[in-house]
Amino acid sequence: MPNTAANSPAARPTWQVISAETRQLLIVGLPLMGAQLAQMSMGVVDAVMAGQYGSVDLAGVALGGSLFWPVMMLMMGLVQAVTPTVAQLHGARKVNEVGEVIRQGLWLALVGGLVAATILNNVEPLYRWMLVDPKAVAISVPYLHYASFGVPALMCFFCLRFLADGMGFTRPALYISLAALALKVPVNYALIYGKFGAPELGGAGAGLAQAIVMWFQLSLILIVVTRRRFTATGWYQKFSLPQWARIKNLLVIGLPIGATIFAEMGLFSLTTLLLGRFGAETVAAHNIAMNINGVLFMPALALGMAGTIRIGFRVGANEISQARTTAAIAMGTTTLVAILGATVVYFFRHLMVNAYTSEVAVANLSATLLLFVVFYLLFDALQATAVGTLRGYKDTKVPMYIALFSYWGVGLPLECILGFGLVGAPMGVYGFWLGLAIGVGVAAVLLSIRLWRVSANHTFIRRMAAAT
Repeated sequence: MPNTAANSPAARPTWQVISAETRQLLIVGLPLMGAQLAQMSMGVVDAVMAGQYGSVDLAGVALGGSLFWPVMMLMMGLVQAVTPTVAQLHGARKVNEVGEVIRQGLWLALVGGLVAATILNNVEPLYRWMLVDPKAVAISVPYLHYASFGVPALMCFFCLRFLADGMGFTRPALYISLAALALKVPVNYALIYGKFGAPELGGAGAGLAQAIVMWFQLSLILIVVTRRRFTATGWYQKFSLPQWARIKNLLVIGLPIGATIFAEMGLFSLTTLLLGRFGAETVAAHNIAMNINGVLFMPALALGMAGTIRIGFRVGANEISQARTTAAIAMGTTTLVAILGATVVYFFRHLMVNAYTSEVAVANLSATLLLFVVFYLLFDALQATAVGTLRGYKDTKVPMYIALFSYWGVGLPLECILGFGLVGAPMGVYGFWLGLAIGVGVAAVLLSIRLWRVSANHTFIRRMAAAT
């Protein structure tokens, strides 16, 4: 008879525990990383194809995207409460309770999608107030109008994807994102340039293509979550009307998630808008550096999402001490990956920017801005993983306050003070990047401290887990 005590996790050597949990995190996290990169690539496809059609169309699509994605991420955050809730129920072997969570999550997704679509169809007054170039607005408004038709589908897709993610089944997110990217290219081509009998819509056609892709993603995830693997959840076996008590539980977790994501994305979007007065070359260099930073940020984001799932599962299984180990491994792995990424940027930054532009001035400025990425990539990575792992504990309210304070209370004021020279000589784009780096650094430190304290507080963890 095997010695079960000797085979228990507590009895295994530390290196074996670390190795096994790192493997589990990567199994969950690598598909999520690929999915996020594929999602980013769709934005690149829009920019390249609209740019080839005309510079005004590129400006309109970029302008639309700067509003579209923050609004989407805000609404997605509401639904993202599904992930830790499902993960904890999965760990507690209460899969039969998952179905009602998903049905109520779908109601929340539908309402959030309709609200987002309404916002996106009423942005023209905002453009006029900000004195945006009317030529770009003429492209951006129909782009957002077309894209809004797919938003309710995208929100429902996210809810059902988070069901699969929460159950530890993350590969569908990767496969669906790759399929969506493969569809986006020809549909974009047809609708922007008027090929294959489609109308020639210019940059606005990318918005209609986006809507088509959103419905396509929803159809694929429906195929996935109606398979036998998810039958035990019972999510599609019956119909449920909205239940405020359950929706409120999701909102208590989801509203802070949405606000946290919006705080970060909003700062990055506003920084780009504020840099507009420094000229096209500065904005182009800034966007190149931010794009490279975004790619290097994906591993940390994926590890944070994997941390949400793994920690949620372990909390549900009442493995609270082991969940703390998972959090430590996620943060440690993120540190190693970020240091590697920063090293690559330092030595290959000129080669990287040359892939984006042949203009010497833009390339040189981009390469200089990437030195800021070398400095703050570790902090950016740690804050992303920390906030993701905290979601596994359903701890979202305090991280929201930390994000708002760090990005809008520290980062934005410092950007304006240093960049515009409100105190001392103006530093221009360098001041904005320095302020951004400091804000991200503050967030990383405070969120890491929060994670360390929460992961050791068993009473708090059990109380939050009970609020399902």
